[in-house]
Amino acid sequence: MFTHRDVSVGDITMHILEEGEGPLVLLLHGWPETSHSWRHQLGPLADAGYHVVAPDQRGYGHTDCPSGVDKYTLLHLVGDVVGLIHALGEREAIVVGHDWGAPVAWHTALLRPDVVRGVAGISVPPTPRAALPPLGLLRKGFGDGFYQLYFQEPGVAEAEFGADVTTTFRKLLGGSAGAPVVRDGEGFLDLFTAPDPLPEWLADEDVAVSVESFTHSGFTGGLNWYRNIDRNWELLAAWQGKPITPPSFYLCGDGDITRAFTNTERIAEVATDLRGVVDVEGAGHWVQMQRPDEVNSALLGFFEQL
Repeated sequence: MFTHRDVSVGDITMHILEEGEGPLVLLLHGWPETSHSWRHQLGPLADAGYHVVAPDQRGYGHTDCPSGVDKYTLLHLVGDVVGLIHALGEREAIVVGHDWGAPVAWHTALLRPDVVRGVAGISVPPTPRAALPPLGLLRKGFGDGFYQLYFQEPGVAEAEFGADVTTTFRKLLGGSAGAPVVRDGEGFLDLFTAPDPLPEWLADEDVAVSVESFTHSGFTGGLNWYRNIDRNWELLAAWQGKPITPPSFYLCGDGDITRAFTNTERIAEVATDLRGVVDVEGAGHWVQMQRPDEVNSALLGFFEQL
């Protein structure tokens, strides 16, 4: 069974879930998740001979939430991963990320390949740096209501999600939505149906963990990741055209909503040591919770190649 503890990482304290002994595997959650989203991976990966660690990332759950939008750039997030590896007494790790955790994993492999034994992204593929600032491209492609643009104004999404935190997570985790474009006069949650009952893979207890975590942390830290999208583009200019060289792997549910606005056609161009691409049939965005056995099997198959 996994244990909880806090670890000092640079200028923040990170809360982690931890299980097992062996080569280090870091599991990086996305938005709006915490380390709890990896509850079905910790035990099986540990049983296979790995030291598995899932942190609440910067701004989430019981990890520190620094003030200031500019404290949540990809350079900060990659720095947290590198700092956590070293704080755990290791020199390298296999880094796995889902949703926003995937860009953190991919960029850790890009910026610090020396500490990455292998990198796996779930849901969000690695992509080349855009030719122009991303928010403008998203606005051109999807309109002003695209959810990543809706999240830019401080306080707006926070107020919506914080009004009824339980309903927020029942909708975001258990509900279904079409195109992630907020209509005039509505909010992001209006895109989602409220499930009753919850899908079989999501228990009321799991929703309660999210409610407790985000009641503790608030929503601003996680939303600040989105508010650095153009700043990240500026900061990463020096790595334009540089490939991801550690062994890599990509997995996605074939019903994942991110497929509408991500490009999987150039993965092998960006990640030059690609060891596999897996589509999980009939799975949605929360694939590691929805279809854990298939995800665990695929990840272990990749780990065994390293």
